[in-house]
Amino acid sequence: MAGRVALGLLFISIIVLAEGARILTIMPLGGKSHDIIGTAFAKVLAGAGHDVTVITAYASKKLPKNYREIVLTGLLEKAMEGQGAPNFFEMRGGIIASFFMLVMMYGMMPGRMSELAMEHPNVVSLLKSDEKFDVVLLESFVAEQFYGLAQHFDAHLITFSAVGNSLWTNGLVGCPHPTSHLGHFLLSYTDRMTFWERFVNTAFTGFDRIYYNWFYLPTQKKYYDLAFPNAKQSFEQQMKNVSLVFLNQHFTLSSPRPYPPNMIEVGGIQIDDPKPLPKDLQTYLDEATEGVVYFCMGSNLKSKDLPAVKRDAFLRAFGKLKQRVLWKFEDENLSNKPGNLKISPWVPQNDLLAHPNVKLFITHGGNLGTTESLYHGKPMVGIPIFGDQMLNIEKSVRAGYALRLDFDDISEDTVGRAINTVLNDPSYARNAKLVSDRLRDQPMTPRQTVVYWVEYVLRHGGAPQLRSPAMELSYLQYNSIDVYAVMLLLLVVIVATNVIIVKKLYRKVLRRSCPAGGKEKKA
Repeated sequence: MAGRVALGLLFISIIVLAEGARILTIMPLGGKSHDIIGTAFAKVLAGAGHDVTVITAYASKKLPKNYREIVLTGLLEKAMEGQGAPNFFEMRGGIIASFFMLVMMYGMMPGRMSELAMEHPNVVSLLKSDEKFDVVLLESFVAEQFYGLAQHFDAHLITFSAVGNSLWTNGLVGCPHPTSHLGHFLLSYTDRMTFWERFVNTAFTGFDRIYYNWFYLPTQKKYYDLAFPNAKQSFEQQMKNVSLVFLNQHFTLSSPRPYPPNMIEVGGIQIDDPKPLPKDLQTYLDEATEGVVYFCMGSNLKSKDLPAVKRDAFLRAFGKLKQRVLWKFEDENLSNKPGNLKISPWVPQNDLLAHPNVKLFITHGGNLGTTESLYHGKPMVGIPIFGDQMLNIEKSVRAGYALRLDFDDISEDTVGRAINTVLNDPSYARNAKLVSDRLRDQPMTPRQTVVYWVEYVLRHGGAPQLRSPAMELSYLQYNSIDVYAVMLLLLVVIVATNVIIVKKLYRKVLRRSCPAGGKEKKA
């Protein structure tokens, strides 16, 4: 009977793959860089012949074949009502800033954004429809309540992480995370930590685990139960029923990690073959005989929000360079521009970094930008502000292809010195090229890897054979705390027993050494 069921599931899987699976992809929290990664997954799967529906806060200008968008119109505006546009430069800091960022992510972001996303008319309409999906692909970034979509559509759940592995992803597949050599992604500690760094890393990770399990997840469970009252599996069961976790990470850029087989690295999924640049940019780069310095602070950090003193320091430093400078700057009315500077509110970053005349990338250290820069072998000057940026830049500095410039130290002199150091020391470019060669040397591209493993899950009915038995163990069992407790108890019993035996033997020997005659003589 079991054999017939297995054959039936295999037959259904073959039919689904032959016709193309129906895949629902969700990026619920509205982060632009996260949306770029999610969109990359969706487009890759659509290109492989699957029918992909994407829930996103950002509408695409051109939709590929087999690709549909459900746009959360007004989501970002409603989320920011009464708050004003955030200036992320004010969020910089050390351990204390990382602590507050962690609390903010667990407290402010998921509640407001998730509620708005689930109540959006376009999402409500989808949930009330009779549409069916074979796979739900969801970003694992403080969005656990959305895992219920897999229950609603009776689909396999696959998640992805735009920031690599973390407590949120590790718990989904039973991946170990030894704090002795794996730093928390909000800290700047690499895989080579001092005692104090290991102490702080362990304490910070422990706080994260307690807050996540005792305070954050119960809130997500409440949202899950309200949104999906007819779910066949409870919130806790669905959390353990994740078929795959994709990580926007690669060991050449981070460090080797102990992954289970259903945690897959696809770092650089967003990187496509270079396309022709806009004519003005192509000309600007082609005619740069001394090379080009490219400066971009990402999608959340806006260069126009830089304090005036910092902005002017960059302008003066750029004016002294023999190279041309291209700056992603969101205000085209920037004054006091030197003659060798070109600004643009938007730049096709991957295509630009592929140009041979780009010699240096000045970056905030985001995961996407650093991966693209290294894929194309470009050294960096890193100015980390918050989140995983500190860790990304610290890894880059230790690997020898980047130099760190602290935001508080920015001046005309420090900017010029940092740029010239990287440009004039060939070791930076050499190390970047070395890492680029390693990153490109893979049996399958990240895109091919995504297609293979998603279709593997479809072929094998969710691929339960990939799941670690660790998922069935409690925290005490997984860490063998119960075993160690019994061992300690046995040790205490053995020691106590031996102490008692020794005391009795000692008393017996003492009595023999004091004969009765001795008592009479004393009397």
